[in-house]
Amino acid sequence: MRTAASSGTYRDAWGIPHLRASGPTRLAFAQGRNAAHDRAWQIEVERHRSQGTTASFLGATAVPWDRFARQARLDDTARRCFDALEEETAAWVSAYVDGVNAGLERGAAKAPEFAATGLVPEPWESWTPLGVWLAHHILFAGFPTKLWREEVARRFGAEALELFAADDPGTAGSNGWMVSGDRTATGAPLIAGDPHRFIQNPGFYQQIHLSCPEYDVVGFAVPGVPGIAHFGHTGTVAWAITNAMSDYHDLYRERLREQGGGTEALGPDGWRPVLHHRETIRVAGGEPVEIDVTETDRGPLIVEDTGDGLRGGISLRYPPRVTADLGFDVLPALLRARTVDDVDRALDRWIEPVNVVHAADTSGGLLHRVAGYVPVRHRDNQLRIVPAWQRGHGWRGRHDTPRAEVDGIAVMANERGLAAPLGTEFAPPYRADRIGALLRRSRDWTPRAMADIHMDTYLAAAAPLLERVARLDGLGPEALLLRDRLLAWNRHMAADSIAAADFARLRSAVVRRVAAAPELKSLAVPSLPYPAVFETWLNLTAKVAFALEKLLTTDLLPELDGTDIVRAALEEAACAEPVTWGALHRFAPARTLPAAEEEQWPGLAGDHDCVLATSSTPGVTDLSNRGPSARYVWDLDRRENSLWVVPLGARGIPGDEHQRDQLPLWLRGELVPVVTDFARLTEEP
Repeated sequence: MRTAASSGTYRDAWGIPHLRASGPTRLAFAQGRNAAHDRAWQIEVERHRSQGTTASFLGATAVPWDRFARQARLDDTARRCFDALEEETAAWVSAYVDGVNAGLERGAAKAPEFAATGLVPEPWESWTPLGVWLAHHILFAGFPTKLWREEVARRFGAEALELFAADDPGTAGSNGWMVSGDRTATGAPLIAGDPHRFIQNPGFYQQIHLSCPEYDVVGFAVPGVPGIAHFGHTGTVAWAITNAMSDYHDLYRERLREQGGGTEALGPDGWRPVLHHRETIRVAGGEPVEIDVTETDRGPLIVEDTGDGLRGGISLRYPPRVTADLGFDVLPALLRARTVDDVDRALDRWIEPVNVVHAADTSGGLLHRVAGYVPVRHRDNQLRIVPAWQRGHGWRGRHDTPRAEVDGIAVMANERGLAAPLGTEFAPPYRADRIGALLRRSRDWTPRAMADIHMDTYLAAAAPLLERVARLDGLGPEALLLRDRLLAWNRHMAADSIAAADFARLRSAVVRRVAAAPELKSLAVPSLPYPAVFETWLNLTAKVAFALEKLLTTDLLPELDGTDIVRAALEEAACAEPVTWGALHRFAPARTLPAAEEEQWPGLAGDHDCVLATSSTPGVTDLSNRGPSARYVWDLDRRENSLWVVPLGARGIPGDEHQRDQLPLWLRGELVPVVTDFARLTEEP
């Protein structure tokens, strides 16, 4: 290695890019060019997703997303938000785009997916990074759940609107925790955690180091987006986020009519003209698809036919479309932050997604707050589809976001905590409670010790079902043996545990039997009149899986006999051959294209409600494609003692030595050191 003294791209032993430039604009150019070199296929797919053009090379299966992206006006919203940026931010984003465009040809030459699909890279527009960000997060607020609740209420009454309320497979959560200096070995704060997303191949987050005379920051970037939004360390202040589970997107039932050669929508002040045009989705290997793009005063129509016999649909109202602001002016301010107060001031302008934030600085400052735009409006807007023509459902400004003092320990795990006034459905408290209990065991925390929390597999959520099992009678001999094994189990979802697999099989059998109950049959997906892109939020078995505890105890389903269901499920599970949890619960990262050869992925420990949240969907599959998409520990004593890891590797190039070299570490719960000394890095030719 040689001492790094000049601008350029450098790599550490894990292939992580360390970028150095003479100023922020040149550094943004370097970051864009690096994204194109290391992640060309990934970022081009994301550009097409933001534009609604993926079917042009992926075929008919991509049409539902393209239809939604176009009808929701994602690309147009990104353009509006870019046009409203401060001049300095716009120049910074444009420099990133220039870097992407400068690097795409070289990056695409190394990515075989382009040849496999016939896709040719195309120049990015100045607003494309905002479109990429919006496409990633447009479903984060979980508005499709309102479609589901509407169908539940239609069958069981308004009192059942929250019957299935739970953190479900359509959401993305995270763990995050922070300890003050009086609970660490060095006397300086530590921040740690792991964001939970659908695990992508290549990964959603990219480890990166950005250095120029104005700032020197390490963190996780989103390929296709400049800066470091979610998890960063500037040397004197660090920050991290989790999904606040807030509700900030609304759905309106619209009535339309033809009038005077145009289309009108009925609002609280009468009939008003709508914006309308038609677009064509090109489909590889198929016929083009013509779609209507319609926008009312509330927002764009994303469901055209609700099956009620009236002409209309459902419109989506979301903050960036209303405010022409995504919060991108915050990103350069975060890079320049030196204190918790700097981070706090910057995040006052954040829009979406709405997050819970932890921040700490080298002076001992601590921050625990919510950041983002949550509109003030009627409670019904948060729960269901509301009538566009009725008064009282408009937005009335922006909620103040809650904050809390930190007394030694702060935990954020998507639970009904700090953000409770801003949302409806939250994760159960199991992960948050477990993290807090583990943190209270020590007052001498170090970065390395945090891995024990990252990898904790205790499943407190098993208790309600096991309590039912303990009360069962009338069991056959095999079921009795299984019951004894389950009641003796330590409730850790370890990969080598047979009892953990026994529990998972029992739980899945219960889920399937509840989902098959006659009372719920009409909620099966094929009967629901909504686009296929929302199916994740409308899958009956999946909804049952994550609301099982409530469904087995509710009075709203009086004919559902929980005891009989659990008894029959235990008898069913008792007939299965014993296996370990890891044999069932295998890693299954998502790919845009299928692998050329069938890949063998390893078994995993953990479960949805473990701190090690490697999620599967009970009753549907034991495979896991959602979990820790990164892990980090930010040390405010010495940044060089910070640690990080991603599920696969730093680069997205098939066959590259750094494509998957971090996977063994991620599986074992190990993290790699954060390197910031350019003298320890190798300059890339």
